[in-house]
Amino acid sequence: MVKRILIIEDDKVIARLLRDNLEYEGFVVETCDDGRQALASVKRFTPDLLLLDLMLPHGADGFDICRSLNESPTRVPMIILSARAQKEDRIRGLTLGADDYVTKPFALDELLARVHAVLRRTKPRIEQLRLGNTVIDFKRLEAYCGAKRIELTDREYEILRCLAERAGHVVTRDELLHLVWGYSDAPLTRTVDNFIFRLRHKLEPDPRHPTYIRKAYGDGYRLIVD
Repeated sequence: MVKRILIIEDDKVIARLLRDNLEYEGFVVETCDDGRQALASVKRFTPDLLLLDLMLPHGADGFDICRSLNESPTRVPMIILSARAQKEDRIRGLTLGADDYVTKPFALDELLARVHAVLRRTKPRIEQLRLGNTVIDFKRLEAYCGAKRIELTDREYEILRCLAERAGHVVTRDELLHLVWGYSDAPLTRTVDNFIFRLRHKLEPDPRHPTYIRKAYGDGYRLIVD
């Protein structure tokens, strides 16, 4: 199911940048630039995730919105975006119920990785993946092609899970390095490509012409499921 993201941000340049990139990632996106209309927009649009600026014109500020949504019976996951970098503001935002707090200016690729991370944390993690005759069980960390067991490393399971949770969408090399290896700044490395090479030889009927783990040229990889 396509995820819906609401951006509450009064800076039109930032809102447009976020909207364009999130739509490119496959999300359905709406924006709101007014604290007065924020809660009504949440109720109408029913987002899966909220990107929330703290400093808003008219009506409630970001902290007020955060508090109201956290007290709602149907809580909305949210990431605060703010130029306010003081520790006290970060603590207050997280205490009021935000799932993450990102200070401006921010690196777009890191923010996108945080968006996907929050969405993963706030939904049940995928437990099983089927690729043709191959079944990967993420709960038991087992993989079989028919009756034949396929040996995968823990890191290979994590790469597959990241790809599976965004099946059909591009997962960049930088995102995989951040999500699987924990790098905050992606180094120049062929690590991801080397792991994908090994996964293809374990899972693809023809590794030279992959059916499931497809390359997105210049970006990363996309998992195609049956």
